[in-house]
Amino acid sequence: MGQDVEFPGLGEGIRSRFVDDVNGLRVHILESGYRGSRRPLVLLLHGFPELAYSWRKVLAPLADAGFHVVAPDQRGYGRTTGSDVSDLMSFRTDNLARDALGLVRALGYDRAHLVGHDFGSVVAGWTTLADPRVVGSLTMMSAPFAGVGLAKSSADLNDALRALSPPRRHYQHYFAGTSSGADLIGAPQGIADFLRAYFHMKSADWPGNADARELPGATAHDLALLPRYYVMDAGVTMPETVAPHLPSPRERADCAWLTDEELGFYAREFGRTQFQGPLNWYRALTLPRADAPTDPRIEVPTQFIAGQCDWGIWQTPGGLRTMAEVVCTRFGGSLLIPDAGHWVQQEQPLAVLAQLSRFLDET
Repeated sequence: MGQDVEFPGLGEGIRSRFVDDVNGLRVHILESGYRGSRRPLVLLLHGFPELAYSWRKVLAPLADAGFHVVAPDQRGYGRTTGSDVSDLMSFRTDNLARDALGLVRALGYDRAHLVGHDFGSVVAGWTTLADPRVVGSLTMMSAPFAGVGLAKSSADLNDALRALSPPRRHYQHYFAGTSSGADLIGAPQGIADFLRAYFHMKSADWPGNADARELPGATAHDLALLPRYYVMDAGVTMPETVAPHLPSPRERADCAWLTDEELGFYAREFGRTQFQGPLNWYRALTLPRADAPTDPRIEVPTQFIAGQCDWGIWQTPGGLRTMAEVVCTRFGGSLLIPDAGHWVQQEQPLAVLAQLSRFLDET
Protein backbone atom coordinates (compact mmCIF):
# COMPACT_ATOMS: atom_id res chain seq x y z
CA MET A 1 0.00 0.00 0.00
CA GLY A 2 0.99 3.62 -0.23
CA GLN A 3 0.00 6.34 2.18
CA ASP A 4 -2.88 5.02 4.27
CA VAL A 5 -5.13 7.53 6.04
CA GLU A 6 -5.72 4.90 8.71
CA PHE A 7 -2.03 5.11 9.66
CA PRO A 8 -1.11 8.82 9.54
CA GLY A 9 2.49 9.59 8.73
CA LEU A 10 3.17 6.16 7.23
CA GLY A 11 5.53 6.37 4.28
CA GLU A 12 5.22 4.83 0.85
CA GLY A 13 6.11 1.18 0.52
CA ILE A 14 4.78 0.15 3.94
CA ARG A 15 1.87 -2.24 4.24
CA SER A 16 -0.32 -3.51 7.04
CA ARG A 17 -1.25 -7.20 7.17
CA PHE A 18 -1.80 -10.15 9.51
CA VAL A 19 0.26 -13.28 10.12
CA ASP A 20 -1.67 -16.26 11.50
CA ASP A 21 -0.68 -19.09 13.83
CA VAL A 22 2.10 -17.34 15.75
CA ASN A 23 2.24 -19.01 19.18
CA GLY A 24 -1.54 -18.83 19.36
CA LEU A 25 -1.78 -15.28 18.01
CA ARG A 26 -2.95 -13.59 14.85
CA VAL A 27 -0.23 -10.96 14.62
CA HIS A 28 -0.71 -7.59 12.98
CA ILE A 29 2.44 -6.27 11.33
CA LEU A 30 3.64 -3.24 9.43
CA GLU A 31 6.30 -4.20 6.92
CA SER A 32 8.47 -2.73 4.19
CA GLY A 33 10.96 -4.23 1.74
CA TYR A 34 8.69 -7.19 1.02
CA ARG A 35 8.77 -6.85 -2.78
CA GLY A 36 11.32 -8.41 -5.08
CA SER A 37 14.11 -10.77 -4.11
CA ARG A 38 14.40 -12.19 -0.61
CA ARG A 39 16.20 -9.87 1.81
CA PRO A 40 17.57 -10.28 5.34
CA LEU A 41 14.84 -9.89 7.94
CA VAL A 42 14.90 -7.10 10.54
CA LEU A 43 12.34 -7.53 13.32
CA LEU A 44 11.43 -4.38 15.28
CA LEU A 45 9.95 -4.96 18.77
CA HIS A 46 8.19 -2.04 20.47
CA GLY A 47 7.77 -1.21 24.15
CA PHE A 48 5.14 0.52 26.31
CA PRO A 49 2.86 2.30 25.47
CA GLU A 50 3.81 1.79 21.87
CA LEU A 51 2.74 -0.15 18.79
CA ALA A 52 4.14 -1.39 15.51
CA TYR A 53 3.29 2.16 14.43
CA SER A 54 6.06 3.49 16.69
CA TRP A 55 8.58 2.33 14.04
CA ARG A 56 6.87 4.26 11.23
CA LYS A 57 9.84 6.60 10.69
CA VAL A 58 12.43 3.83 10.19
CA LEU A 59 10.54 1.07 8.35
CA ALA A 60 10.86 2.31 4.77
CA PRO A 61 14.40 3.74 5.09
CA LEU A 62 15.68 0.41 6.47
CA ALA A 63 13.98 -1.33 3.56
CA ASP A 64 15.73 1.09 1.20
CA ALA A 65 18.99 -0.07 2.78
CA GLY A 66 18.26 -3.62 1.60
CA PHE A 67 16.24 -5.30 4.35
CA HIS A 68 12.81 -6.86 4.80
CA VAL A 69 11.63 -4.89 7.83
CA VAL A 70 8.76 -6.08 10.03
CA ALA A 71 7.24 -4.39 13.08
CA PRO A 72 4.53 -6.35 14.93
CA ASP A 73 1.91 -5.24 17.40
CA GLN A 74 3.09 -7.50 20.22
CA ARG A 75 0.97 -9.67 22.52
CA GLY A 76 -1.85 -7.63 24.07
CA TYR A 77 -1.24 -4.61 21.83
CA GLY A 78 -2.98 -3.00 18.91
CA ARG A 79 -4.51 -5.19 16.23
CA THR A 80 -2.85 -8.44 17.25
CA THR A 81 -5.47 -10.84 18.58
CA GLY A 82 -5.57 -14.22 20.31
CA SER A 83 -4.25 -13.28 23.74
CA ASP A 84 -6.33 -13.67 26.89
CA VAL A 85 -5.71 -10.94 29.47
CA SER A 86 -6.82 -13.33 32.22
CA ASP A 87 -3.98 -15.74 31.32
CA LEU A 88 -1.13 -13.91 33.03
CA MET A 89 1.36 -16.71 32.39
CA SER A 90 1.14 -16.08 28.64
CA PHE A 91 2.54 -12.58 29.20
CA ARG A 92 5.76 -13.78 30.85
CA THR A 93 8.84 -12.62 29.02
CA ASP A 94 9.84 -16.14 28.00
CA ASN A 95 6.52 -16.51 26.16
CA LEU A 96 6.90 -13.07 24.54
CA ALA A 97 10.22 -14.41 23.22
CA ARG A 98 8.37 -17.43 21.81
CA ASP A 99 6.04 -14.98 20.05
CA ALA A 100 9.02 -13.33 18.36
CA LEU A 101 10.61 -16.63 17.35
CA GLY A 102 7.27 -17.87 16.06
CA LEU A 103 6.84 -14.76 13.94
CA VAL A 104 10.27 -15.21 12.35
CA ARG A 105 9.30 -18.76 11.38
CA ALA A 106 5.82 -17.75 10.19
CA LEU A 107 7.40 -15.17 7.90
CA GLY A 108 9.41 -17.96 6.31
CA TYR A 109 12.80 -17.16 7.81
CA ASP A 110 15.22 -19.07 9.99
CA ARG A 111 17.27 -16.00 10.91
CA ALA A 112 16.60 -12.34 11.75
CA HIS A 113 18.25 -9.19 13.06
CA LEU A 114 16.43 -8.09 16.23
CA VAL A 115 15.86 -4.50 17.30
CA GLY A 116 14.01 -3.90 20.56
CA HIS A 117 12.96 -0.66 22.21
CA ASP A 118 12.01 -0.17 25.89
CA PHE A 119 10.36 -3.42 27.11
CA GLY A 120 10.91 -4.68 23.56
CA SER A 121 14.63 -4.53 24.34
CA VAL A 122 14.10 -7.05 27.14
CA VAL A 123 12.05 -9.28 24.82
CA ALA A 124 14.78 -9.07 22.18
CA GLY A 125 17.37 -10.10 24.74
CA TRP A 126 15.28 -13.04 25.94
CA THR A 127 14.63 -14.08 22.34
CA THR A 128 18.34 -14.13 21.59
CA LEU A 129 19.08 -16.26 24.64
CA ALA A 130 16.17 -18.59 23.89
CA ASP A 131 17.50 -19.46 20.42
CA PRO A 132 20.70 -17.65 19.39
CA ARG A 133 20.80 -19.58 16.12
CA VAL A 134 17.90 -17.43 14.91
CA VAL A 135 19.47 -14.06 15.73
CA GLY A 136 22.01 -12.53 13.37
CA SER A 137 22.49 -9.40 15.45
CA LEU A 138 20.84 -7.62 18.36
CA THR A 139 20.16 -3.92 18.86
CA MET A 140 18.74 -2.86 22.19
CA MET A 141 17.34 0.62 22.59
CA SER A 142 16.59 2.80 25.62
CA ALA A 143 16.48 -0.09 28.12
CA PRO A 144 19.70 -1.99 28.89
CA PHE A 145 19.32 -5.76 29.14
CA ALA A 146 21.23 -6.86 32.24
CA GLY A 147 20.17 -10.51 32.25
CA VAL A 148 17.19 -12.83 32.46
CA GLY A 149 14.56 -13.44 35.07
CA LEU A 150 15.08 -10.29 37.12
CA ALA A 151 12.26 -7.87 37.88
CA LYS A 152 13.50 -4.33 38.23
CA SER A 153 11.61 -3.51 41.41
CA SER A 154 11.29 -5.87 44.35
CA ALA A 155 8.85 -5.77 47.24
CA ASP A 156 11.72 -4.79 49.55
CA LEU A 157 12.64 -1.88 47.32
CA ASN A 158 9.09 -0.62 47.24
CA ASP A 159 8.89 -0.85 51.03
CA ALA A 160 12.02 1.31 51.16
CA LEU A 161 10.55 3.79 48.67
CA ARG A 162 7.36 4.05 50.72
CA ALA A 163 9.45 4.86 53.78
CA LEU A 164 10.80 8.01 52.12
CA SER A 165 9.35 11.44 52.78
CA PRO A 166 7.26 11.93 50.77
CA PRO A 167 6.48 8.23 50.17
CA ARG A 168 7.31 6.99 46.67
CA ARG A 169 6.70 3.88 44.57
CA HIS A 170 8.34 2.38 41.49
CA TYR A 171 6.36 2.77 38.28
CA GLN A 172 6.66 -0.96 37.52
CA HIS A 173 5.09 -1.73 40.90
CA TYR A 174 2.24 0.61 39.95
CA PHE A 175 1.84 -0.82 36.44
CA ALA A 176 1.75 -4.35 37.89
CA GLY A 177 -1.02 -3.40 40.31
CA THR A 178 -4.71 -4.18 39.97
CA SER A 179 -5.87 -0.58 39.50
CA SER A 180 -3.50 0.74 36.84
CA GLY A 181 -5.50 -0.51 33.85
CA ALA A 182 -8.63 1.30 35.01
CA ASP A 183 -6.57 4.37 35.90
CA LEU A 184 -5.13 4.69 32.40
CA ILE A 185 -8.27 3.99 30.40
CA GLY A 186 -10.25 6.24 32.73
CA ALA A 187 -7.70 9.06 32.80
CA PRO A 188 -9.60 12.23 33.85
CA GLN A 189 -7.90 14.23 31.08
CA GLY A 190 -8.85 11.64 28.44
CA ILE A 191 -6.62 9.08 26.75
CA ALA A 192 -5.20 11.48 24.16
CA ASP A 193 -4.06 14.08 26.69
CA PHE A 194 -2.74 11.38 29.01
CA LEU A 195 -0.62 9.90 26.21
CA ARG A 196 0.48 13.33 25.01
CA ALA A 197 1.70 14.25 28.50
CA TYR A 198 3.33 10.84 29.04
CA PHE A 199 5.18 10.93 25.71
CA HIS A 200 6.18 14.56 26.30
CA MET A 201 7.45 14.01 29.84
CA LYS A 202 9.75 11.18 28.71
CA SER A 203 11.09 13.02 25.66
CA ALA A 204 13.93 15.50 25.19
CA ASP A 205 11.27 18.23 24.99
CA TRP A 206 10.70 18.02 28.76
CA PRO A 207 13.31 20.14 30.61
CA GLY A 208 13.57 17.65 33.49
CA ASN A 209 15.34 15.17 31.21
CA ALA A 210 18.19 17.47 30.18
CA ASP A 211 20.39 16.30 33.07
CA ALA A 212 19.75 12.55 32.76
CA ARG A 213 22.74 10.82 34.32
CA GLU A 214 23.94 7.69 36.08
CA LEU A 215 22.63 7.34 39.62
CA PRO A 216 25.12 7.23 42.50
CA GLY A 217 23.76 3.91 43.77
CA ALA A 218 20.77 1.60 44.01
CA THR A 219 19.21 2.63 47.33
CA ALA A 220 15.71 4.05 47.61
CA HIS A 221 17.23 7.52 48.10
CA ASP A 222 19.25 7.09 44.89
CA LEU A 223 16.24 5.91 42.88
CA ALA A 224 14.20 8.84 44.20
CA LEU A 225 16.46 11.05 42.06
CA LEU A 226 14.63 9.70 39.01
CA PRO A 227 11.73 11.75 37.62
CA ARG A 228 8.24 11.05 38.93
CA TYR A 229 7.29 9.05 35.84
CA TYR A 230 9.78 6.41 37.04
CA VAL A 231 9.58 6.73 40.82
CA MET A 232 6.09 8.06 41.46
CA ASP A 233 4.56 9.66 44.51
CA ALA A 234 2.77 6.93 46.45
CA GLY A 235 -0.99 7.03 46.04
CA VAL A 236 -0.82 9.09 42.83
CA THR A 237 -1.81 7.53 39.49
CA MET A 238 0.23 7.83 36.31
CA PRO A 239 -2.39 10.08 34.64
CA GLU A 240 -2.21 12.35 37.70
CA THR A 241 1.59 12.25 37.63
CA VAL A 242 1.93 13.47 34.05
CA ALA A 243 -1.11 15.79 33.90
CA PRO A 244 0.72 18.94 35.12
CA HIS A 245 3.24 18.47 32.30
CA LEU A 246 0.82 18.44 29.37
CA PRO A 247 2.51 20.59 26.73
CA SER A 248 0.84 23.80 25.66
CA PRO A 249 -1.06 24.04 22.35
CA ARG A 250 1.96 25.84 20.87
CA GLU A 251 4.32 23.12 22.09
CA ARG A 252 2.07 20.43 20.64
CA ALA A 253 1.93 22.22 17.30
CA ASP A 254 5.73 22.45 17.26
CA CYS A 255 6.23 18.76 18.08
CA ALA A 256 7.34 17.44 14.70
CA TRP A 257 8.24 13.97 15.99
CA LEU A 258 4.67 13.30 17.23
CA THR A 259 1.95 15.30 15.51
CA ASP A 260 -1.57 15.52 16.87
CA GLU A 261 -2.69 13.31 13.99
CA GLU A 262 -0.13 10.66 14.91
CA LEU A 263 -0.98 10.93 18.59
CA GLY A 264 -4.63 10.46 17.65
CA PHE A 265 -3.76 7.06 16.19
CA TYR A 266 -2.28 5.93 19.51
CA ALA A 267 -5.29 7.27 21.39
CA ARG A 268 -7.75 5.47 19.13
CA GLU A 269 -5.89 2.17 19.34
CA PHE A 270 -5.52 2.19 23.12
CA GLY A 271 -9.05 3.48 23.49
CA ARG A 272 -10.23 0.45 21.55
CA THR A 273 -8.05 -2.23 23.16
CA GLN A 274 -7.50 -0.59 26.57
CA PHE A 275 -4.29 -1.07 28.53
CA GLN A 276 -4.60 -4.34 30.46
CA GLY A 277 -2.82 -6.50 27.90
CA PRO A 278 0.24 -4.22 27.82
CA LEU A 279 0.21 -3.85 31.60
CA ASN A 280 0.18 -7.63 31.92
CA TRP A 281 3.80 -7.56 30.75
CA TYR A 282 4.59 -5.82 34.06
CA ARG A 283 2.22 -7.95 36.13
CA ALA A 284 3.89 -11.08 34.78
CA LEU A 285 7.20 -9.90 36.25
CA THR A 286 5.69 -10.61 39.67
CA LEU A 287 5.15 -14.30 38.83
CA PRO A 288 7.69 -16.96 39.74
CA ARG A 289 10.81 -16.52 37.66
CA ALA A 290 10.48 -17.69 34.08
CA ASP A 291 12.62 -20.61 32.98
CA ALA A 292 15.93 -19.00 32.11
CA PRO A 293 18.05 -20.15 29.18
CA THR A 294 20.90 -22.43 30.21
CA ASP A 295 23.56 -19.95 29.03
CA PRO A 296 22.86 -16.41 30.27
CA ARG A 297 25.35 -14.80 27.89
CA ILE A 298 24.46 -13.19 24.56
CA GLU A 299 27.06 -14.19 21.98
CA VAL A 300 25.79 -12.43 18.85
CA PRO A 301 26.93 -8.96 17.71
CA THR A 302 25.12 -6.48 19.96
CA GLN A 303 24.80 -2.72 20.30
CA PHE A 304 22.86 -0.25 22.43
CA ILE A 305 21.19 2.96 21.25
CA ALA A 306 19.43 5.52 23.44
CA GLY A 307 18.64 9.19 23.72
CA GLN A 308 21.08 11.29 25.72
CA CYS A 309 18.10 12.79 27.58
CA ASP A 310 16.72 9.43 28.70
CA TRP A 311 16.72 8.53 32.38
CA GLY A 312 15.64 5.03 31.33
CA ILE A 313 19.28 4.21 30.60
CA TRP A 314 20.05 4.63 34.28
CA GLN A 315 16.89 3.45 36.03
CA THR A 316 18.50 0.08 36.81
CA PRO A 317 21.80 1.11 38.43
CA GLY A 318 24.68 -0.81 36.90
CA GLY A 319 22.48 -2.27 34.16
CA LEU A 320 24.29 -0.67 31.23
CA ARG A 321 27.67 -1.80 32.54
CA THR A 322 26.45 -5.34 33.22
CA MET A 323 25.00 -5.58 29.73
CA ALA A 324 28.22 -4.38 28.09
CA GLU A 325 30.76 -6.20 30.24
CA VAL A 326 29.02 -9.39 31.40
CA VAL A 327 25.91 -10.33 29.43
CA CYS A 328 26.92 -9.43 25.88
CA THR A 329 30.20 -11.07 24.88
CA ARG A 330 30.30 -9.36 21.46
CA PHE A 331 29.19 -5.91 22.54
CA GLY A 332 29.93 -3.31 19.89
CA GLY A 333 29.30 -0.19 21.96
CA SER A 334 26.65 2.31 23.02
CA LEU A 335 25.43 5.37 21.15
CA LEU A 336 23.67 8.11 23.12
CA ILE A 337 21.97 10.41 20.65
CA PRO A 338 21.77 14.14 21.46
CA ASP A 339 18.39 15.87 21.57
CA ALA A 340 16.54 12.61 22.10
CA GLY A 341 14.73 11.26 25.13
CA HIS A 342 13.12 7.87 25.62
CA TRP A 343 11.35 7.71 22.23
CA VAL A 344 14.63 7.84 20.35
CA GLN A 345 13.52 6.24 17.07
CA GLN A 346 10.66 8.73 16.85
CA GLU A 347 12.50 11.80 18.15
CA GLN A 348 15.72 11.36 16.13
CA PRO A 349 15.02 8.75 13.43
CA LEU A 350 17.82 9.86 11.10
CA ALA A 351 20.51 9.32 13.74
CA VAL A 352 19.00 5.96 14.67
CA LEU A 353 18.82 4.92 11.01
CA ALA A 354 22.43 5.88 10.38
CA GLN A 355 23.64 3.77 13.30
CA LEU A 356 21.37 0.83 12.54
CA SER A 357 22.41 0.79 8.88
CA ARG A 358 26.12 0.82 9.76
CA PHE A 359 25.69 -1.95 12.33
CA LEU A 360 23.53 -4.16 10.12
CA ASP A 361 25.93 -3.79 7.21
CA GLU A 362 28.75 -5.06 9.42
CA THR A 363 26.90 -8.12 10.78
